Amino acid sequence: MDKNSKRREALLYHAKPTPGKIQVVPTKKYATQRDLSLAYSPGVAEPCLEIAKDVNNVYKYTAKGNLVAVITNGTAVLGLGDIGPEASKPVMEGKGLLFKIFADIDVFDIEIGTKDIEEFIQTVKNIAPTFGGINLEDIKAPESFEIERRLVEELNIPVMHDDQHGTAIISSAALLNALELAGKKAEDVKMVVSGAGSAALACANLYVLLGVKLENILMFNSKGVLTKDNPSLSVLQQKYAQDIKSISLEEALVGADLFLGLSSGDIMTPKMLLGMAENPIVFAMANPDPEIDYNLAVATRKDIIMATGRSDFPNQVNNVLGFPYIFRGALDVRATKINEEMKMAAVRALAALAKESVPEQVNIAYGATKLVFGKEYIIPSPFDPRLITVVAPAVAKAAMDSGVALNPITDWAKYEEELLDRLGNDNKMVRLIANRAKMDPKKIVFAEADHLDVLKAAQIVLEEGIGFPILLGNKETILELKEELGFYADVQIIDPKIKEEEARRNKFATTYWTSRQRRGISLLDAQKLMRERNYFAAMMVNEGEADALVTGYSRSYPSVVKPILQLIEKAPGASLVATTNMMMTARGPMFLSDTAININPSADDLAKIAIMTAKTARMFGVEPVIAMISYSNFGSSTNESASKVREAVAYLHKNHPDMIIDGELQADFALNPEMLKEKFPFSKLAGKKVNTLIFPNLESANITYKLLKELNKVDSIGPIMLGMGKPVHIFQLGASVEEMVNMAAIAVIDAQEKGKKKANLI
Repeated sequence: MDKNSKRREALLYHAKPTPGKIQVVPTKKYATQRDLSLAYSPGVAEPCLEIAKDVNNVYKYTAKGNLVAVITNGTAVLGLGDIGPEASKPVMEGKGLLFKIFADIDVFDIEIGTKDIEEFIQTVKNIAPTFGGINLEDIKAPESFEIERRLVEELNIPVMHDDQHGTAIISSAALLNALELAGKKAEDVKMVVSGAGSAALACANLYVLLGVKLENILMFNSKGVLTKDNPSLSVLQQKYAQDIKSISLEEALVGADLFLGLSSGDIMTPKMLLGMAENPIVFAMANPDPEIDYNLAVATRKDIIMATGRSDFPNQVNNVLGFPYIFRGALDVRATKINEEMKMAAVRALAALAKESVPEQVNIAYGATKLVFGKEYIIPSPFDPRLITVVAPAVAKAAMDSGVALNPITDWAKYEEELLDRLGNDNKMVRLIANRAKMDPKKIVFAEADHLDVLKAAQIVLEEGIGFPILLGNKETILELKEELGFYADVQIIDPKIKEEEARRNKFATTYWTSRQRRGISLLDAQKLMRERNYFAAMMVNEGEADALVTGYSRSYPSVVKPILQLIEKAPGASLVATTNMMMTARGPMFLSDTAININPSADDLAKIAIMTAKTARMFGVEPVIAMISYSNFGSSTNESASKVREAVAYLHKNHPDMIIDGELQADFALNPEMLKEKFPFSKLAGKKVNTLIFPNLESANITYKLLKELNKVDSIGPIMLGMGKPVHIFQLGASVEEMVNMAAIAVIDAQEKGKKKANLI
């Protein structure tokens, strides 16, 4: 995508359909006059009076305990510099979004129109009663140090400047593990720091707490090494000034064990790296370009242990590993501050988590790679679902142990359950799917590329690195639409109807006719069919000219699925084809089957659909907990529809006893574990969180997923084809661009999985 297209897309994202990225959503009922009288006058007076009696009741009756202010004056916004408070607002809203999706913390972003330290501090102090915590953001140094210090001292709620401490906490966790792998002790390492701003100083301060000695640290700013005789250094920089003559970065790195970069790209050369000690630790965290390119560094030194700030290299130092969970733990015990003990607790929790067995969901995000503690995995992945239940409790305990917690936790098991419930619908699965696809992108045929939305989806798939699109349709139309979209990449365009494709059409037709000539298909019929894009596209996949196919945007599902089923064989061992939809619900991802193909499946069919759906759920790192849905509960009806569900469950219990599955069950019992446990304690699902629903017929499954999608605005990925021998997936009629991109990623993952199985057979 060219610069203008990227700019336009970014502006549209922020402007449509509603300006901005966050909104306020009511948490109480407001439908009736009674509700409104409780929400406001006269009912609201009662909690006001209780808070007036005891100010701590504000946490009981208001949202203060889960509300953080993200505050800036816009003086150091990203790499944009001093752009002012209004221009910083999109960044602050974005930070609020991250707080919400990773830790379920609500945010008001506050942009303050002053550069005066005293005015800024007084403004924050005046509004502090509204909030349970304050995240300072994008405030330039050295003012940021004084602002944070004063607010921490003068307020009784958690305050943290994430630009300083976020990177410090995450990289400190990486350092603990890097030192272990390098066989070095913190007190012995020689450390060189490139950068002397707020983040570099905060990192160095934490490293010192981990044992690195001040006399072993050489820190550089843009003018050179910090020395005692330099009068321009700030008070905080003076801590790292050494009584030496000026030396170059190259000279300082000779024999150094640790390089910390928070400066600018490509300032470290291979020669400098070669001069470092054995098993060098390099944290090159300048963005977007590290101080030395990752690939260049690992090619230069095989013994290097390296981290960067980039997601496309191992060991990304990403602040999202820290701030959401640090504030989560601090808020949950009503900590009066975020102190050094709490920061170090987060450091050690992150370091320890990297040594534990990695969940399959995280491994899946990295494709074939199995993440194991080592040089390429010294800090957890942002995909790791355990972060909230590991880091937040560690921070909460440290707050309690250090005496700053006003509301100590007593039931840690219950607290962990509450944290897990907060994970909900943050679209982690969507990010996981895209990331997994990017690990090994495949060639995808877009069979309706002469439609604007389909072409836009193909453009995103290419630009995001999900796959390599092959565009089918009228070439002239596609080229016009590409120009309109600013889609200038050179991609393959095929019009199956034109004369230039006659040879390929005839080749495909002959192959198809050969396989179907005893089933009523003539060669002439086959040649005519190959002029239709879905037949042509399916043959491209069959013949290995493409890895996957996506289609269905402009035609009804039955009309599209027919040619697919005629041309594509079933997967080995599969006796039927079905579909599942992955719904991103408030309780996490849920799989609903069969949503598109089998109109009235038999008991045997339902059992097979359940087995295939379970395999698909595991492909995405979700351990299936399956409810077979009906209008009755455990034999309360003898109707054929309920009976076949019961028969399917009986078969699965007997032949697949390890599956967590039960039924027949009404939907409310299936989705309410407490109610199910109370009424049917014998059920295999009692007390469990169901994440997979198998419906008795097509209409119930299809209606349910579309109601969820439209009424609750639940994101849907699917229908995902089950039981096909090739990676072929069909959009619902009129699918959105986002839905098509997600389905393309599914098709890539499907191709990856089928490729592995084929390789294992060879």
